[in-house]
Amino acid sequence: MTKIVVAELIQGSKSKHEVSVIEDFVDTFHIVDQKEDIWIKAGRLSFRLKKKGKRINLTDCYIAVIAQECGCRILSLDRHFGEIRRTTDIALVAE
Repeated sequence: MTKIVVAELIQGSKSKHEVSVIEDFVDTFHIVDQKEDIWIKAGRLSFRLKKKGKRINLTDCYIAVIAQECGCRILSLDRHFGEIRRTTDIALVAE
């Protein structure tokens, strides 16, 4: 799991209790740290997608790139990852 995913989960919480559960839950996962050029690669991916008429937020591009770099699969209900997969080689658990 990336640190930005943790932040997104907390941001989407509906209560302080949910925040607390997420914070406790995070300890069960390995946190993937970013490499030096991840943000550059995410920017390039976003640029390529934009040139194809796809406006995908930079956070999702970052998640896709770091997952690809670390050999991780992405579990998300966000349809943006299906669009990203059409442009780059990422592994999704379900689409």
